[in-house]
Amino acid sequence: MPDTFEALYAPRLKKVFTEQAQQQIAQGADPLNSANMYAEMGKPDFALAFLLLVKRPEEEKRETLAHAYERRAALAEEKANQYNVQFHRPFPLIKLEARRDLRAAQAIRQGRPIPEER
Repeated sequence: MPDTFEALYAPRLKKVFTEQAQQQIAQGADPLNSANMYAEMGKPDFALAFLLLVKRPEEEKRETLAHAYERRAALAEEKANQYNVQFHRPFPLIKLEARRDLRAAQAIRQGRPIPEER
């Protein structure tokens, strides 16, 4: 039996993100809309916090979390390219983080754990 969304990804989440999500929900935020909003902003930790607090199909949760990592990767690539133009030199570490985020998104979509950073 495959691991559940919660079993795979909840241990990665710092308590502060869950507390923030719970606080926002208590103030009237819709958990699913908030998860999607944070995913679009490229903030996977916040998206995950909300996804863990909402009842949705596992596949939908994985897709939203994967999208959050892909958005963060795209935003990091944009930033690296802007810095390259601004400072006239490459920023390989930013691009490395973007590649890690893309690997994380791929693993999430496949229902696997996120690869550990080295």
